[in-house]
Amino acid sequence: MPAPARLRCQALVTGLVTLATAAVMSLGATPASAADTWTETGSDRADPLTESQGLTSVEVPANSPNRYTGIGTIPVGLSTRGWNHVGDPDASYNGYYIEPYQRDSGNSKMYRVQAPGGAWSEYVHTLAPGEAINNSWDAISPDGQWMLSGEWGTMNRLLVFPTPGINASTSPSADLPLASTVQLDHPVRDVQGCDFSGPTTLLCSSDDPEGSLFGMTKPLLQIDLSAQPSGNGNVSGHVTALRQLPLRSSCSGNFEAEGIDYDRRTGTLRVIVVSPGFCVLTDSKTYKFTRG
Repeated sequence: MPAPARLRCQALVTGLVTLATAAVMSLGATPASAADTWTETGSDRADPLTESQGLTSVEVPANSPNRYTGIGTIPVGLSTRGWNHVGDPDASYNGYYIEPYQRDSGNSKMYRVQAPGGAWSEYVHTLAPGEAINNSWDAISPDGQWMLSGEWGTMNRLLVFPTPGINASTSPSADLPLASTVQLDHPVRDVQGCDFSGPTTLLCSSDDPEGSLFGMTKPLLQIDLSAQPSGNGNVSGHVTALRQLPLRSSCSGNFEAEGIDYDRRTGTLRVIVVSPGFCVLTDSKTYKFTRG
């Protein structure tokens, strides 16, 4: 066989071996979760004072109404102590409700917890080195033991805490410690809310105004975790942009994507989008989505 032909043959064999090896490795690897498709099904007006920051569905007690947060839901006793911003809350499957709070300065953030019996308590977290002060959202893991939270700006991680009020290691009289992180494989920007749609899947609303990270502004994100979060070490998260959130208003200008909620009982996803300018008062919406 002439030398050029022999070289071409060797190259072909090498290529086939490489493809076969890749196929074997692919079969042995754990497949990534498929990204869901979410279709808009309707909307409700979002009140700018009491429904403009976050929302969550509540399973316990049965037949409980959905809960919302906004500047008008902050108790006077908290705002006078400097806790002047409330973010996107979450509720555990066994009836604990948690609101995230921040203030303009200092070295801490706070989570306000209501137990199933109705009693409130406060859990303060002292910022870890390099941790941002903002406290936009919390998301309770399906097993109830761990709570995720996030930071403003462009980030490559989510924060993991023992769930205050549920995890036996927590106490209102002790600092709420940072337990671990979720290390993201793609940066995210200005995440305003996340909620678990499964044991290792998060759906998140991003207020990204630039669009450079995913080719769209205000994206709905899916984050697939490599394992359920815990205090035993970091887990990784695969980020996928699913779609742009609806940006419709009688006014032009900058919309703001806010909190998010997934109701496992109905399969309904809801996301708040605040309208620009004067229309914040008239046509801000909580949009509803279903899979497919």
